[in-house]
Amino acid sequence: MKEIWKPGNMLYPIPAVLVSTRGVDGKDNLFTVAWTGTICTNPPMVYISVRKSRFSYKALHQTGVFAINLTTEKLARATDYCGVVSGSSHDKWKECHLTKEEAKEIPVSLVAESPVNIECRITEEKELGSHVCMMARVLSVHADADLIDLNGAFRLEAAHPIVYSHGTYFSLGKRIGKFGFAVKKRSRDKR
Repeated sequence: MKEIWKPGNMLYPIPAVLVSTRGVDGKDNLFTVAWTGTICTNPPMVYISVRKSRFSYKALHQTGVFAINLTTEKLARATDYCGVVSGSSHDKWKECHLTKEEAKEIPVSLVAESPVNIECRITEEKELGSHVCMMARVLSVHADADLIDLNGAFRLEAAHPIVYSHGTYFSLGKRIGKFGFAVKKRSRDKR
């Protein structure tokens, strides 16, 4: 039997990412975003949803660029910290001992410790109530070369990524199948 709850966002787990910004004053900041995801494959587009009251909203709105930095078990503390303290009074980069890498396409620092950094340019802002949805085009993706196997496949699971669900961070579990495994014929079926 299931309970009926009031309407809410129950689409969990979701990624918890570090978003990096640089204000027009040149100040770098990081903040944690869980309302993020893919919009489109071609052209490659993503979104983040941010409250207008967040310190980084002004930088996002004024510059129109940001980077998504995927998080890992090693980055869990920094991910949480950057979500609960404000960049208006904290240097999160310094306090979390994170290394800045300059992006290639946009004037934003990337988190060097992140296995994947995604450079983005905002194409549209849409006010949706508590959050502003910022839809963005992906300009460049940086992937840690140590996570690319001998066949050229990217193995994000080797970085031990984390996800977020109802106020809790989780590491990802074991691999259970690759896209299409449900319909792929077994080798003995090919006879």
